Amino acid sequence: MGSSLSDLVQCQGLFLMIFVLGIGGTFSYGFQVSMISYPSLYIKNFINDTWQERYHSVIDEQTLTLLWSFIVSVFSIGGFLGTISSRYLSAKYGKKKCLMCNNLLLIAAAFLWGFSKMTKSFEMILIGRFLCGFNSGLGCCLHGQYLGEISPKKRRGFTSVTLSLFVNMGKCIGQIAGLSELLGTESLWPLLMAIGGIAALLQLVTLPFLPESPHYLLIQKGDREGCQKALKQLWGEGNHQEAIDDMVKEQATMKKIKPINVLELIKDRSLRCQLCLLIIIGVTIQLSGINAIYFYAFDVFRTAGFAQDRIPYISLGAGICEFLSSILCSLIIDKFGRRMLLLWGYGLMAFVLVLLTTILSLQHQFFWMPYCSIALIFLFIFIFATGPAGASFPVIVELFTQSSRSSALTISMSLHWVGLYVIGMIFPYIMKSLGTFCFLIFTGFISVSWILIYRFLPETKGKSIMEIKAEFNHLNFRKKYAQSMGENPPDKHTTCTKL
Repeated sequence: MGSSLSDLVQCQGLFLMIFVLGIGGTFSYGFQVSMISYPSLYIKNFINDTWQERYHSVIDEQTLTLLWSFIVSVFSIGGFLGTISSRYLSAKYGKKKCLMCNNLLLIAAAFLWGFSKMTKSFEMILIGRFLCGFNSGLGCCLHGQYLGEISPKKRRGFTSVTLSLFVNMGKCIGQIAGLSELLGTESLWPLLMAIGGIAALLQLVTLPFLPESPHYLLIQKGDREGCQKALKQLWGEGNHQEAIDDMVKEQATMKKIKPINVLELIKDRSLRCQLCLLIIIGVTIQLSGINAIYFYAFDVFRTAGFAQDRIPYISLGAGICEFLSSILCSLIIDKFGRRMLLLWGYGLMAFVLVLLTTILSLQHQFFWMPYCSIALIFLFIFIFATGPAGASFPVIVELFTQSSRSSALTISMSLHWVGLYVIGMIFPYIMKSLGTFCFLIFTGFISVSWILIYRFLPETKGKSIMEIKAEFNHLNFRKKYAQSMGENPPDKHTTCTKL
Protein backbone atom coordinates (compact mmCIF):
# COMPACT_ATOMS: atom_id res chain seq x y z
CA MET A 1 0.00 0.00 0.00
CA GLY A 2 2.82 2.36 0.91
CA SER A 3 4.48 1.72 -2.45
CA SER A 4 1.21 2.45 -4.28
CA LEU A 5 0.74 5.73 -2.43
CA SER A 6 4.35 6.66 -3.16
CA ASP A 7 3.80 5.97 -6.87
CA LEU A 8 0.61 8.04 -6.79
CA VAL A 9 2.44 11.03 -5.28
CA GLN A 10 5.46 10.69 -7.56
CA CYS A 11 3.40 10.36 -10.75
CA GLN A 12 0.64 12.81 -9.87
CA GLY A 13 1.40 14.72 -13.08
CA LEU A 14 0.80 11.54 -15.10
CA PHE A 15 -2.53 10.84 -13.36
CA LEU A 16 -3.65 14.43 -13.84
CA MET A 17 -2.73 14.18 -17.53
CA ILE A 18 -4.68 10.91 -17.86
CA PHE A 19 -7.76 12.54 -16.33
CA VAL A 20 -7.60 15.67 -18.49
CA LEU A 21 -7.06 13.64 -21.67
CA GLY A 22 -9.84 11.24 -20.76
CA ILE A 23 -12.47 13.80 -19.81
CA GLY A 24 -12.10 15.56 -23.16
CA GLY A 25 -11.40 12.38 -25.14
CA THR A 26 -13.22 9.06 -24.93
CA PHE A 27 -15.45 10.28 -22.07
CA SER A 28 -17.24 12.57 -24.53
CA TYR A 29 -17.66 9.70 -26.99
CA GLY A 30 -19.15 7.41 -24.33
CA PHE A 31 -21.49 10.16 -23.12
CA GLN A 32 -22.82 10.84 -26.63
CA VAL A 33 -23.33 7.13 -27.39
CA SER A 34 -25.48 6.47 -24.31
CA MET A 35 -27.19 9.85 -23.98
CA ILE A 36 -28.80 10.01 -27.44
CA SER A 37 -31.30 7.20 -26.76
CA TYR A 38 -33.03 9.09 -23.93
CA PRO A 39 -34.23 12.21 -25.80
CA SER A 40 -35.08 10.27 -29.00
CA LEU A 41 -38.86 10.43 -28.52
CA TYR A 42 -38.77 14.13 -27.63
CA ILE A 43 -36.55 14.96 -30.63
CA LYS A 44 -38.95 13.13 -32.95
CA ASN A 45 -41.86 15.11 -31.48
CA PHE A 46 -39.85 18.30 -31.90
CA ILE A 47 -39.16 17.49 -35.57
CA ASN A 48 -42.87 16.80 -36.12
CA ASP A 49 -43.96 20.05 -34.44
CA THR A 50 -41.37 22.09 -36.33
CA TRP A 51 -42.39 20.49 -39.62
CA GLN A 52 -46.07 21.30 -38.97
CA GLU A 53 -45.28 24.90 -38.13
CA ARG A 54 -43.15 25.35 -41.27
CA TYR A 55 -45.16 23.45 -43.85
CA HIS A 56 -48.62 23.30 -42.21
CA SER A 57 -48.80 19.55 -42.58
CA VAL A 58 -47.97 16.50 -40.48
CA ILE A 59 -44.66 14.88 -41.40
CA ASP A 60 -45.11 11.36 -42.74
CA GLU A 61 -43.65 8.45 -40.79
CA GLN A 62 -41.11 7.53 -43.46
CA THR A 63 -39.63 11.04 -43.62
CA LEU A 64 -39.50 11.28 -39.83
CA THR A 65 -37.69 7.94 -39.60
CA LEU A 66 -35.26 9.04 -42.31
CA LEU A 67 -34.48 12.32 -40.52
CA TRP A 68 -33.98 10.60 -37.18
CA SER A 69 -31.79 7.88 -38.73
CA PHE A 70 -29.65 10.57 -40.36
CA ILE A 71 -29.31 12.45 -37.06
CA VAL A 72 -28.08 9.25 -35.42
CA SER A 73 -25.82 8.04 -38.26
CA VAL A 74 -24.19 11.42 -39.07
CA PHE A 75 -22.34 11.01 -35.77
CA SER A 76 -20.50 7.99 -37.26
CA ILE A 77 -19.82 9.88 -40.50
CA GLY A 78 -18.26 12.77 -38.57
CA GLY A 79 -16.31 10.30 -36.43
CA PHE A 80 -14.85 8.59 -39.49
CA LEU A 81 -13.78 11.92 -41.04
CA GLY A 82 -12.23 13.02 -37.75
CA THR A 83 -10.32 9.74 -37.55
CA ILE A 84 -8.82 9.85 -41.03
CA SER A 85 -7.71 13.46 -40.54
CA SER A 86 -6.04 12.77 -37.17
CA ARG A 87 -2.67 11.65 -38.56
CA TYR A 88 -2.15 14.74 -40.73
CA LEU A 89 -3.33 17.21 -38.07
CA SER A 90 -1.31 15.69 -35.22
CA ALA A 91 1.87 15.52 -37.32
CA LYS A 92 1.52 19.13 -38.49
CA TYR A 93 0.34 20.87 -35.32
CA GLY A 94 1.07 18.44 -32.48
CA LYS A 95 -1.41 16.52 -30.38
CA LYS A 96 -1.82 19.17 -27.70
CA LYS A 97 -2.79 21.99 -30.08
CA CYS A 98 -5.10 19.66 -32.03
CA LEU A 99 -6.91 18.61 -28.86
CA MET A 100 -7.41 22.22 -27.79
CA CYS A 101 -8.86 23.20 -31.16
CA ASN A 102 -10.93 20.01 -31.24
CA ASN A 103 -12.68 21.04 -28.02
CA LEU A 104 -14.06 24.11 -29.79
CA LEU A 105 -16.04 21.83 -32.11
CA LEU A 106 -17.86 20.14 -29.22
CA ILE A 107 -18.50 23.47 -27.52
CA ALA A 108 -20.00 24.77 -30.78
CA ALA A 109 -22.13 21.61 -31.04
CA ALA A 110 -23.35 22.12 -27.46
CA PHE A 111 -24.49 25.66 -28.31
CA LEU A 112 -26.34 24.39 -31.39
CA TRP A 113 -28.14 21.71 -29.37
CA GLY A 114 -28.90 24.03 -26.49
CA PHE A 115 -30.62 26.63 -28.70
CA SER A 116 -32.17 24.27 -31.28
CA LYS A 117 -35.54 24.09 -29.54
CA MET A 118 -35.63 27.83 -28.95
CA THR A 119 -34.91 28.59 -32.62
CA LYS A 120 -37.15 25.71 -33.82
CA SER A 121 -34.45 24.23 -36.02
CA PHE A 122 -33.85 20.47 -36.10
CA GLU A 123 -31.06 21.19 -38.62
CA MET A 124 -29.03 22.56 -35.70
CA ILE A 125 -29.25 19.13 -34.04
CA LEU A 126 -28.03 17.50 -37.24
CA ILE A 127 -25.06 19.87 -37.64
CA GLY A 128 -24.24 19.53 -33.95
CA ARG A 129 -24.20 15.72 -34.22
CA PHE A 130 -21.78 15.91 -37.15
CA LEU A 131 -19.44 18.29 -35.29
CA CYS A 132 -19.66 16.08 -32.22
CA GLY A 133 -18.82 13.01 -34.31
CA PHE A 134 -15.79 14.73 -35.82
CA ASN A 135 -14.73 15.77 -32.32
CA SER A 136 -15.05 12.18 -31.06
CA GLY A 137 -13.20 10.66 -34.03
CA LEU A 138 -10.28 13.07 -33.80
CA GLY A 139 -10.32 13.18 -29.99
CA CYS A 140 -10.28 9.39 -29.52
CA CYS A 141 -7.31 8.99 -31.90
CA LEU A 142 -5.32 11.80 -30.27
CA HIS A 143 -6.25 10.58 -26.80
CA GLY A 144 -4.97 7.11 -27.67
CA GLN A 145 -1.72 8.35 -29.19
CA TYR A 146 -1.08 10.69 -26.26
CA LEU A 147 -1.63 7.91 -23.70
CA GLY A 148 0.74 5.57 -25.51
CA GLU A 149 3.48 8.21 -25.46
CA ILE A 150 3.27 9.57 -21.91
CA SER A 151 3.23 6.30 -19.97
CA PRO A 152 6.31 4.68 -18.40
CA LYS A 153 6.97 1.09 -19.44
CA LYS A 154 5.79 -0.49 -16.18
CA ARG A 155 2.52 1.48 -16.18
CA ARG A 156 1.81 1.37 -19.91
CA GLY A 157 -1.00 -1.15 -19.54
CA PHE A 158 -2.75 0.83 -16.82
CA THR A 159 -2.36 4.09 -18.72
CA SER A 160 -3.66 2.70 -22.01
CA VAL A 161 -6.62 0.89 -20.48
CA THR A 162 -7.96 4.20 -19.14
CA LEU A 163 -9.11 4.83 -22.71
CA SER A 164 -11.92 2.30 -22.26
CA LEU A 165 -12.39 3.32 -18.63
CA PHE A 166 -13.36 6.86 -19.67
CA VAL A 167 -15.65 5.50 -22.39
CA ASN A 168 -17.56 3.54 -19.76
CA MET A 169 -17.54 6.49 -17.38
CA GLY A 170 -19.08 8.62 -20.13
CA LYS A 171 -21.74 5.97 -20.76
CA CYS A 172 -22.66 5.86 -17.06
CA ILE A 173 -22.88 9.64 -16.75
CA GLY A 174 -24.99 9.76 -19.92
CA GLN A 175 -27.36 7.13 -18.50
CA ILE A 176 -27.65 8.94 -15.18
CA ALA A 177 -28.21 12.35 -16.77
CA GLY A 178 -30.84 10.86 -19.10
CA LEU A 179 -33.08 9.58 -16.30
CA SER A 180 -36.54 11.15 -16.19
CA GLU A 181 -35.85 12.51 -12.68
CA LEU A 182 -32.95 14.56 -14.05
CA LEU A 183 -32.62 15.84 -17.65
CA GLY A 184 -34.48 13.15 -19.60
CA THR A 185 -37.67 15.19 -19.91
CA GLU A 186 -39.46 16.96 -22.74
CA SER A 187 -38.50 20.40 -21.48
CA LEU A 188 -34.87 19.66 -20.58
CA TRP A 189 -33.64 17.44 -23.43
CA PRO A 190 -31.72 20.31 -25.14
CA LEU A 191 -29.81 20.81 -21.90
CA LEU A 192 -29.14 17.06 -21.68
CA MET A 193 -27.50 17.16 -25.11
CA ALA A 194 -25.61 20.39 -24.40
CA ILE A 195 -23.96 19.45 -21.09
CA GLY A 196 -21.44 17.33 -23.01
CA GLY A 197 -19.72 20.61 -23.87
CA ILE A 198 -18.68 21.00 -20.21
CA ALA A 199 -16.10 18.22 -20.62
CA ALA A 200 -14.63 19.93 -23.69
CA LEU A 201 -14.49 23.25 -21.83
CA LEU A 202 -12.73 21.61 -18.90
CA GLN A 203 -10.03 20.14 -21.14
CA LEU A 204 -9.68 23.40 -23.07
CA VAL A 205 -8.82 25.43 -19.95
CA THR A 206 -6.55 22.84 -18.28
CA LEU A 207 -4.55 21.36 -21.17
CA PRO A 208 -2.36 24.47 -21.74
CA PHE A 209 -0.81 23.91 -18.29
CA LEU A 210 0.18 20.30 -19.07
CA PRO A 211 3.15 19.11 -21.16
CA GLU A 212 3.27 18.01 -24.78
CA SER A 213 4.02 14.33 -25.45
CA PRO A 214 7.70 13.56 -24.60
CA HIS A 215 7.89 11.30 -27.68
CA TYR A 216 6.67 14.10 -29.91
CA LEU A 217 9.13 16.59 -28.42
CA LEU A 218 12.18 14.35 -28.80
CA ILE A 219 11.45 12.29 -31.90
CA GLN A 220 9.61 14.77 -34.10
CA LYS A 221 10.88 18.10 -32.74
CA GLY A 222 14.36 17.04 -31.63
CA ASP A 223 13.86 18.89 -28.33
CA ARG A 224 15.78 16.73 -25.83
CA GLU A 225 15.61 19.32 -23.06
CA GLY A 226 11.85 19.75 -23.52
CA CYS A 227 11.45 15.97 -23.44
CA GLN A 228 13.33 15.69 -20.14
CA LYS A 229 11.25 18.49 -18.65
CA ALA A 230 8.01 16.82 -19.77
CA LEU A 231 9.09 13.48 -18.30
CA LYS A 232 9.85 15.08 -14.93
CA GLN A 233 6.50 16.87 -14.97
CA LEU A 234 4.68 13.62 -15.74
CA TRP A 235 6.70 10.97 -13.92
CA GLY A 236 8.20 13.02 -11.10
CA GLU A 237 11.84 13.55 -10.16
CA GLY A 238 14.21 10.69 -10.87
CA ASN A 239 16.45 9.16 -13.48
CA HIS A 240 14.49 8.75 -16.72
CA GLN A 241 17.54 8.06 -18.86
CA GLU A 242 16.39 4.57 -19.81
CA ALA A 243 13.16 5.94 -21.29
CA ILE A 244 15.09 8.65 -23.17
CA ASP A 245 17.52 6.01 -24.51
CA ASP A 246 14.58 3.99 -25.85
CA MET A 247 13.25 7.11 -27.57
CA VAL A 248 16.70 7.85 -29.02
CA LYS A 249 16.83 4.31 -30.46
CA GLU A 250 13.39 4.83 -31.94
CA GLN A 251 14.49 8.23 -33.30
CA ALA A 252 17.55 6.63 -34.93
CA THR A 253 15.26 4.11 -36.61
CA MET A 254 12.95 6.88 -37.79
CA LYS A 255 15.86 8.72 -39.44
CA LYS A 256 16.19 5.68 -41.69
CA ILE A 257 12.43 5.13 -41.93
CA LYS A 258 10.34 8.27 -42.30
CA PRO A 259 6.83 8.44 -40.78
CA ILE A 260 4.57 6.35 -42.96
CA ASN A 261 1.00 6.98 -44.05
CA VAL A 262 -1.86 4.49 -44.06
CA LEU A 263 -1.20 3.18 -47.57
CA GLU A 264 2.50 2.71 -46.84
CA LEU A 265 1.64 0.90 -43.61
CA ILE A 266 -0.61 -1.51 -45.50
CA LYS A 267 2.18 -2.22 -48.03
CA ASP A 268 5.02 -2.48 -45.47
CA ARG A 269 5.98 -6.13 -45.12
CA SER A 270 7.82 -5.50 -41.85
CA LEU A 271 4.47 -4.56 -40.26
CA ARG A 272 2.32 -7.20 -41.96
CA CYS A 273 1.74 -9.34 -38.87
CA GLN A 274 1.07 -6.33 -36.63
CA LEU A 275 -1.43 -4.94 -39.14
CA CYS A 276 -3.28 -8.26 -39.35
CA LEU A 277 -3.49 -8.45 -35.57
CA LEU A 278 -4.74 -4.87 -35.42
CA ILE A 279 -7.55 -5.72 -37.85
CA ILE A 280 -8.41 -8.96 -36.02
CA ILE A 281 -8.55 -7.28 -32.62
CA GLY A 282 -10.47 -4.25 -33.92
CA VAL A 283 -13.06 -6.27 -35.83
CA THR A 284 -13.57 -8.75 -32.98
CA ILE A 285 -14.45 -5.97 -30.55
CA GLN A 286 -17.28 -4.96 -32.91
CA LEU A 287 -18.39 -8.57 -33.44
CA SER A 288 -18.01 -9.71 -29.84
CA GLY A 289 -21.77 -9.66 -29.24
CA ILE A 290 -21.79 -6.81 -26.72
CA ASN A 291 -24.25 -4.82 -28.86
CA ALA A 292 -26.54 -7.85 -29.08
CA ILE A 293 -26.34 -8.28 -25.31
CA TYR A 294 -27.48 -4.71 -24.66
CA PHE A 295 -30.19 -5.01 -27.32
CA TYR A 296 -31.66 -8.17 -25.78
CA ALA A 297 -31.29 -6.92 -22.21
CA PHE A 298 -34.54 -4.91 -22.43
CA ASP A 299 -36.52 -7.98 -23.57
CA VAL A 300 -34.96 -10.15 -20.87
CA PHE A 301 -35.74 -7.59 -18.16
CA ARG A 302 -39.36 -7.33 -19.33
CA THR A 303 -39.73 -11.12 -19.39
CA ALA A 304 -38.38 -11.29 -15.85
CA GLY A 305 -41.33 -9.15 -14.76
CA PHE A 306 -39.65 -5.80 -14.21
CA ALA A 307 -41.91 -2.78 -14.78
CA GLN A 308 -41.20 -0.68 -17.88
CA ASP A 309 -40.27 2.40 -15.84
CA ARG A 310 -37.73 0.36 -13.83
CA ILE A 311 -35.83 -1.04 -16.79
CA PRO A 312 -33.69 2.11 -17.32
CA TYR A 313 -32.36 1.71 -13.78
CA ILE A 314 -31.43 -1.92 -14.42
CA SER A 315 -29.71 -0.84 -17.64
CA LEU A 316 -27.86 1.77 -15.59
CA GLY A 317 -26.78 -1.08 -13.31
CA ALA A 318 -25.31 -2.84 -16.36
CA GLY A 319 -23.46 0.36 -17.30
CA ILE A 320 -22.07 0.72 -13.78
CA CYS A 321 -21.01 -2.94 -13.89
CA GLU A 322 -19.07 -2.26 -17.10
CA PHE A 323 -17.44 0.85 -15.60
CA LEU A 324 -16.35 -0.93 -12.40
CA SER A 325 -15.05 -3.85 -14.46
CA SER A 326 -12.91 -1.49 -16.53
CA ILE A 327 -11.44 -0.13 -13.28
CA LEU A 328 -10.58 -3.69 -12.28
CA CYS A 329 -8.96 -4.24 -15.67
CA SER A 330 -6.75 -1.17 -15.19
CA LEU A 331 -5.52 -2.65 -11.90
CA ILE A 332 -4.72 -6.15 -13.18
CA ILE A 333 -3.54 -5.63 -16.77
CA ASP A 334 0.09 -4.96 -15.84
CA LYS A 335 0.07 -8.03 -13.57
CA PHE A 336 -1.50 -10.61 -15.90
CA GLY A 337 -0.60 -9.12 -19.28
CA ARG A 338 -2.58 -8.21 -22.37
CA ARG A 339 -2.47 -11.60 -24.10
CA MET A 340 -3.85 -13.49 -21.12
CA LEU A 341 -6.74 -11.04 -20.64
CA LEU A 342 -7.66 -11.32 -24.33
CA LEU A 343 -7.51 -15.13 -24.39
CA TRP A 344 -9.31 -15.73 -21.11
CA GLY A 345 -11.81 -12.98 -21.89
CA TYR A 346 -12.79 -14.20 -25.35
CA GLY A 347 -12.80 -17.84 -24.26
CA LEU A 348 -15.22 -17.15 -21.38
CA MET A 349 -17.34 -14.83 -23.54
CA ALA A 350 -17.85 -17.57 -26.14
CA PHE A 351 -18.88 -20.00 -23.39
CA VAL A 352 -21.34 -17.49 -21.87
CA LEU A 353 -22.90 -16.75 -25.28
CA VAL A 354 -23.59 -20.47 -25.83
CA LEU A 355 -25.20 -20.69 -22.38
CA LEU A 356 -27.21 -17.52 -22.98
CA THR A 357 -28.51 -18.80 -26.33
CA THR A 358 -29.71 -21.99 -24.64
CA ILE A 359 -31.35 -20.22 -21.71
CA LEU A 360 -33.04 -17.55 -23.86
CA SER A 361 -34.52 -20.32 -26.01
CA LEU A 362 -36.01 -21.88 -22.84
CA GLN A 363 -36.87 -18.73 -20.89
CA HIS A 364 -40.63 -19.19 -21.38
CA GLN A 365 -40.50 -22.77 -20.11
CA PHE A 366 -39.52 -22.02 -16.51
CA PHE A 367 -40.25 -18.94 -14.42
CA TRP A 368 -36.67 -18.75 -13.11
CA MET A 369 -35.00 -18.80 -16.55
CA PRO A 370 -35.17 -15.00 -17.11
CA TYR A 371 -33.25 -14.45 -13.87
CA CYS A 372 -30.51 -16.79 -15.14
CA SER A 373 -30.46 -14.72 -18.34
CA ILE A 374 -30.01 -11.52 -16.33
CA ALA A 375 -27.11 -13.09 -14.40
CA LEU A 376 -25.44 -14.19 -17.65
CA ILE A 377 -25.89 -10.74 -19.21
CA PHE A 378 -24.13 -9.09 -16.26
CA LEU A 379 -21.45 -11.81 -16.30
CA PHE A 380 -20.82 -11.26 -20.03
CA ILE A 381 -20.51 -7.49 -19.53
CA PHE A 382 -18.11 -8.07 -16.62
CA ILE A 383 -15.89 -10.43 -18.66
CA PHE A 384 -15.92 -8.15 -21.70
CA ALA A 385 -14.95 -5.01 -19.77
CA THR A 386 -12.34 -6.77 -17.60
CA GLY A 387 -10.66 -8.49 -20.54
CA PRO A 388 -10.97 -7.64 -24.26
CA ALA A 389 -12.46 -4.14 -23.91
CA GLY A 390 -9.58 -3.00 -21.71
CA ALA A 391 -6.71 -5.02 -23.18
CA SER A 392 -7.34 -4.41 -26.90
CA PHE A 393 -6.18 -0.81 -27.09
CA PRO A 394 -2.91 -1.25 -25.14
CA VAL A 395 -1.97 -4.06 -27.53
CA ILE A 396 -2.67 -1.91 -30.59
CA VAL A 397 -0.55 0.95 -29.19
CA GLU A 398 2.35 -1.37 -28.35
CA LEU A 399 2.48 -3.14 -31.73
CA PHE A 400 3.70 -0.03 -33.58
CA THR A 401 6.55 2.46 -33.29
CA GLN A 402 6.21 6.25 -33.41
CA SER A 403 6.62 6.29 -37.19
CA SER A 404 3.62 4.02 -37.82
CA ARG A 405 1.49 4.40 -34.69
CA SER A 406 -0.66 7.29 -35.86
CA SER A 407 -1.49 5.50 -39.12
CA ALA A 408 -2.22 2.29 -37.22
CA LEU A 409 -4.60 4.10 -34.86
CA THR A 410 -6.24 5.75 -37.86
CA ILE A 411 -6.94 2.30 -39.32
CA SER A 412 -8.13 0.97 -35.96
CA MET A 413 -10.50 3.85 -35.27
CA SER A 414 -11.74 3.85 -38.88
CA LEU A 415 -12.66 0.18 -38.46
CA HIS A 416 -14.48 1.15 -35.28
CA TRP A 417 -16.55 3.90 -36.90
CA VAL A 418 -17.33 1.90 -40.05
CA GLY A 419 -18.22 -1.12 -37.92
CA LEU A 420 -20.44 1.01 -35.70
CA TYR A 421 -22.29 2.32 -38.76
CA VAL A 422 -22.62 -1.04 -40.54
CA ILE A 423 -23.71 -2.95 -37.45
CA GLY A 424 -26.26 -0.24 -36.70
CA MET A 425 -27.69 -0.73 -40.19
CA ILE A 426 -27.75 -4.55 -40.47
CA PHE A 427 -27.98 -5.63 -36.83
CA PRO A 428 -31.79 -5.21 -36.52
CA TYR A 429 -32.29 -7.43 -39.60
CA ILE A 430 -30.03 -10.13 -38.16
CA MET A 431 -31.98 -9.99 -34.90
CA LYS A 432 -35.28 -10.25 -36.74
CA SER A 433 -34.15 -13.22 -38.82
CA LEU A 434 -32.27 -15.29 -36.24
CA GLY A 435 -33.61 -14.12 -32.89
CA THR A 436 -31.59 -15.43 -29.96
CA PHE A 437 -29.55 -17.67 -32.27
CA CYS A 438 -27.70 -14.57 -33.51
CA PHE A 439 -25.41 -15.07 -30.50
CA LEU A 440 -23.98 -18.18 -32.20
CA ILE A 441 -22.67 -16.00 -35.04
CA PHE A 442 -20.76 -13.88 -32.53
CA THR A 443 -19.52 -17.07 -30.83
CA GLY A 444 -18.05 -18.19 -34.16
CA PHE A 445 -16.24 -14.87 -34.71
CA ILE A 446 -14.85 -14.92 -31.17
CA SER A 447 -13.62 -18.51 -31.55
CA VAL A 448 -11.74 -17.77 -34.79
CA SER A 449 -10.18 -14.64 -33.24
CA TRP A 450 -9.16 -16.61 -30.14
CA ILE A 451 -7.22 -19.08 -32.30
CA LEU A 452 -5.46 -16.30 -34.24
CA ILE A 453 -4.57 -14.33 -31.09
CA TYR A 454 -3.24 -17.48 -29.42
CA ARG A 455 -1.19 -18.35 -32.48
CA PHE A 456 0.35 -15.00 -33.39
CA LEU A 457 0.19 -12.46 -30.52
CA PRO A 458 3.14 -12.37 -28.13
CA GLU A 459 2.92 -10.92 -24.65
CA THR A 460 3.87 -7.22 -24.75
CA LYS A 461 3.82 -6.55 -21.00
CA GLY A 462 7.00 -4.94 -19.68
CA LYS A 463 8.74 -4.73 -23.07
CA SER A 464 9.91 -1.63 -24.90
CA ILE A 465 8.43 -0.83 -28.30
CA MET A 466 11.73 -1.74 -30.00
CA GLU A 467 11.83 -5.12 -28.22
CA ILE A 468 8.29 -5.86 -29.41
CA LYS A 469 9.23 -4.83 -32.96
CA ALA A 470 12.26 -7.15 -32.86
CA GLU A 471 10.00 -10.07 -31.90
CA PHE A 472 7.68 -9.39 -34.82
CA ASN A 473 10.64 -9.13 -37.21
CA HIS A 474 11.24 -12.83 -36.61
CA LEU A 475 7.73 -13.53 -37.88
CA ASN A 476 7.49 -10.98 -40.69
CA PHE A 477 10.86 -12.01 -42.10
CA ARG A 478 11.01 -15.60 -40.90
CA LYS A 479 12.36 -16.88 -44.24
CA LYS A 480 15.31 -14.48 -44.10
CA TYR A 481 16.02 -15.42 -40.49
CA ALA A 482 15.85 -19.09 -41.34
CA GLN A 483 18.33 -18.67 -44.20
CA SER A 484 20.73 -16.49 -42.20
CA MET A 485 20.69 -18.92 -39.26
CA GLY A 486 21.09 -21.95 -41.52
CA GLU A 487 17.78 -23.37 -40.33
CA ASN A 488 15.79 -26.02 -42.15
CA PRO A 489 12.52 -25.15 -43.96
CA PRO A 490 10.22 -26.60 -41.25
CA ASP A 491 11.41 -23.90 -38.81
CA LYS A 492 9.74 -21.19 -40.86
CA HIS A 493 6.49 -21.97 -39.12
CA THR A 494 7.75 -20.65 -35.79
CA THR A 495 5.38 -18.03 -34.42
CA CYS A 496 5.68 -14.97 -32.24
CA THR A 497 4.28 -16.81 -29.25
CA LYS A 498 7.25 -19.18 -29.19
CA LEU A 499 9.85 -16.43 -28.91
